[in-house]
Order: sequence, then structure tokens, then C-alpha cells
Amino acid sequence: MPHGQKQHELHPDVDQDLQAQIEALSLSDADECLQEASSSSTTVEDTLSSKPKEGSSGRKKEGASASKAHPEAELLLTTSLGKKVSELVKYLSIKYTTKDRVTEEEIKKNVIKEFKNYYPMIFRNACECMEVVFGIEVKEVDPISHSYVLIKMLDLTYDGRCHNEQGLPQTGLLILILGLIFMEGNCAPEEKVWEILSMIGVYAEKKDFIYGDPKKLITEVFVQEKYLEYQLVPNSNPARYEFKWGPRAYAETSKMKVLQFFSKVSGSSPTAFVSLYKEALKDEEEKAKLALANVNAAPVTKAKSSSDSCPSDK
Repeated sequence: MPHGQKQHELHPDVDQDLQAQIEALSLSDADECLQEASSSSTTVEDTLSSKPKEGSSGRKKEGASASKAHPEAELLLTTSLGKKVSELVKYLSIKYTTKDRVTEEEIKKNVIKEFKNYYPMIFRNACECMEVVFGIEVKEVDPISHSYVLIKMLDLTYDGRCHNEQGLPQTGLLILILGLIFMEGNCAPEEKVWEILSMIGVYAEKKDFIYGDPKKLITEVFVQEKYLEYQLVPNSNPARYEFKWGPRAYAETSKMKVLQFFSKVSGSSPTAFVSLYKEALKDEEEKAKLALANVNAAPVTKAKSSSDSCPSDK
């Protein structure tokens, strides 16, 4: 931390290792987090742009969004505003770990300070970084006091901290891979996954500050947690592997939620990606039918149970 810069007080539940890890987020003057968030957004845009769109409205919207976002990212990376984004990401990471709410007033007082006029830009970019890098949503729960909670995105129950309880969330990487698998026809070759991840600076054989050992995390931890399936491609020589959604991914989230998230990042609409949207819609309909079938079956079981118990009541 630069001399003279005041360290944020951490909650007593946050241990020394996590404190050091969170503090390290500010040492790069926001470059690493902002660049990774920007790279992730660009990667999502590039991947989605290869998919069929309905008309030209989606492309125009996407282009407008991209042209607006990149100058802002440059401004943040080359000014002290970027440092404030980094400080806010660090502050929000603490709040996520301690499960505390955070308010706009608190953020302005403890983090933004003399840059209050730039609060919307700083807050927006910090939230984007939390989403695309960590997979954490900053959700407003009280529009009057502007109070926020930090929750895992896409209804996932996993944040990577099961194996390192005091570590930073790793859900962002999982979301990116789930989206890639969906966009690749529900089955993504391992080489394609690493090609995409290299675009955001994540490599199989290189230790990552946030994700640790990326290869172990993806091919072992995510697989053990049943979010991914990692399978040998039949009859491949030399041996090649591919990724598919695991049962836990299907149970906790959906293709529609993944598409909505990726569309939001790319500045487009889910309906602009015709084939992906149709498949996601079909998936939603099948889940709704299954849920309805379960609801209809429940009263029959209950009624039978109630009937069986009547004689003993008399």
C-alpha cells in the first residue's frame, strides 16, 4: 500500500491472509482488475458476436455500448479515478466476506471521499469488476437509503471459497466457462476454453492471483463440485478433452440466466441471439413443465397420507 494511504478497517472475522489478499487488490492501481473486467467483457462480446443475430438492432446496440465503454475504461486506467474503483472493489470484497450490507452514504464517506462527483462512474465500474471477475452481484435492496447486498450471481451456491474459506470469490471464472459451453453447442473442447481464457490473462500452467492454479480449479475442483463434466473425446488421438455442464449447474442456474448475463455484459439483448435464445427458452419451458408435474404430484401424496391416518384418529 502506498505510504500515507489509510487502510480500511477489516471485520474481526476476516483473517490476516485474506486481509493481505484484499489489500493487494489496490497495489496495482486498479490496472489488473479493470483490465481483467474489460478483457472479460470484450471476450464475451467477441464470442457473442459470432452468433446469429436478429436483424441489425443487436449489433448496433452492442457497438454503441462498446464504443462508450472503452474510452471510460481508458480514463479510469490513466487517472486516480481508477484507484478509487480499485479501493471500492477491495471494500466490497470485504463486505461480501463479512456478509454485511453497504450503503451509498457509507461508500462515499469511506471510499469515494473527495471524488463524490464521479461516484456513478466509480460505482458502476466497481460493480462490473465484481460481476465479471468475481461473479458477485451488488444488488440494491433499499432504493430509498441505496442499501446493497453482495450475492453470488445466477443463483449459484458456490463461490470457490469452499476449498479456501478465506479466499476471494472465484465464481466469475465458472460463469465464463458455463457461458462458453452453452455458446459452443453445450460441449466445449478444452483447447477452446483455454484459448478464450488466455484472452483475459488466465493460462493453464500459470499461477493466477485470483484463481490460484486455474487448471486444477477448472478440471478438478469445478468437476468435483459437479458444476462441470470433463470428458475424454471418444477415439481422439492424441487424447483430447471436452467440457459440459455438470448436474449442479443445471440444478442451480439455467441457460436463460447465463444468456441474460452475457447479453448484459456485451450491451445487447438476449433476443438478439436467435438460436441461443430459442434454446434457452426451450430449456425454461422444460423446467417449468417438470416443476408443474412435481406440484401436481404433491397433493396426491399428501391426500393419500392424510387418508391413511384417518382411522387412527377415531
